[in-house]
Amino acid sequence: MKRDGTSELDVFYPVRSECQADVPKTRFKLRAGKTLSARRWNSAFSQDGHLDIAKVLRRIQRGGVHPSIKGVVWEFLLGCFDPNSTFEERRQLRERRREQYWTWKSECQKMVPVIGSGKLITAPIIADSGQTIENSSTQSDLQEQNGGQVNNAVSDKKVTHWKQALHQIGLDVVRTDQTLVFYESQTNQAKLWDVLAIYAWMDNDIGYIQGMSDICSPMIILLEKEEDAFWCFEHAMRRLRENFRCSTSSIGVQAQLSTLSQIIKVIDPKLHQHLEDLDGGEYLFAFRMLMVLFRREFSFVDALYLWELIWAMEYNPNIFSSYEASTNAGDNSVAPEINEKLLQQFGKFERRNVKTGNIERHRALAVFLVASILETKNKRLLKEAKGLDDVVRIVGDVTGNLDAKRACKEALKIHKKYLRKASKS
Repeated sequence: MKRDGTSELDVFYPVRSECQADVPKTRFKLRAGKTLSARRWNSAFSQDGHLDIAKVLRRIQRGGVHPSIKGVVWEFLLGCFDPNSTFEERRQLRERRREQYWTWKSECQKMVPVIGSGKLITAPIIADSGQTIENSSTQSDLQEQNGGQVNNAVSDKKVTHWKQALHQIGLDVVRTDQTLVFYESQTNQAKLWDVLAIYAWMDNDIGYIQGMSDICSPMIILLEKEEDAFWCFEHAMRRLRENFRCSTSSIGVQAQLSTLSQIIKVIDPKLHQHLEDLDGGEYLFAFRMLMVLFRREFSFVDALYLWELIWAMEYNPNIFSSYEASTNAGDNSVAPEINEKLLQQFGKFERRNVKTGNIERHRALAVFLVASILETKNKRLLKEAKGLDDVVRIVGDVTGNLDAKRACKEALKIHKKYLRKASKS
């Protein structure tokens, strides 16, 4: 690792020359002895492949993950794999998942052959009535690309709804992380579009919602194989998908916004009352931060660093088994009894939650991170904010000016303060 830790990052995530002046300054630096390196990562495995996750979590919480191994480390943080499994068990699981992905992709290709072609759709291909839009330029391209007819059969509402989402996915993809050299390639854009399109087909409940491309994009960059990137994204969405559940009467992050309101009311009642007086007591100004996990508030590199800090601090060693149990309805496996040794395999944040019994899902570290931001802006908000526009402006000033590690440390302090005060009330 280079001592300054900055020039090396440029090799992994190069920014287009014309965009250099427009991107936020990256604060994250690779630090020898603190950042999880490839050497430290490889040494954390036993001979047959068992991972010392406690050791890995400590290193990540100190200095993040080196870009060369970020993707494979994320697979463990997100619960794709069990640290207690062997190399061979993980190889077999990876192969099964890859086969499942290609089965779904094959289904989707039969309905819309552009999937897997290296191209993407940005114009509607189907009307609300279910009729194919014949004059779509995309349809013409597809027929030429595939040397024949586009499969226009629309069998049910699911297919119609999915096809209607494809052009919106495309429009979002061409706007996602466009400052990066990686997405100058249409092949890479198409890979992101394919993964999101197949996820939308697979997720019958929520499908695709704007903002998901911001979550998926880093996985496409970090993991070489498209199918591995899909499963990494799918596991990230298991944590975040409720953020995207919207209806005519509610928004996905409503539970987290309600928790944020409760936290500020407990730790800083004066600020909470001021926001209430400004008609901001629902904390909707924090909607974007929570929905896409601070992608807009940090540079690309710093956002990735923040995510791995959050996931390491929230890590629960039972995450893999709980996901497998939810996937396999007949799995009646019981989580192991928590003892002091097992507690060391939890991240800092989750360990404290387990010890205090505070395990409500919407009390995520991200919510306390927003609370810590509000606390740093306390004086300005009380003095300058005369309306919601002022609140949005003051809170928005953090964009590009946040240090991920410091923000997480402050969030942990807010968490501890909240638990202490809440227990007394």
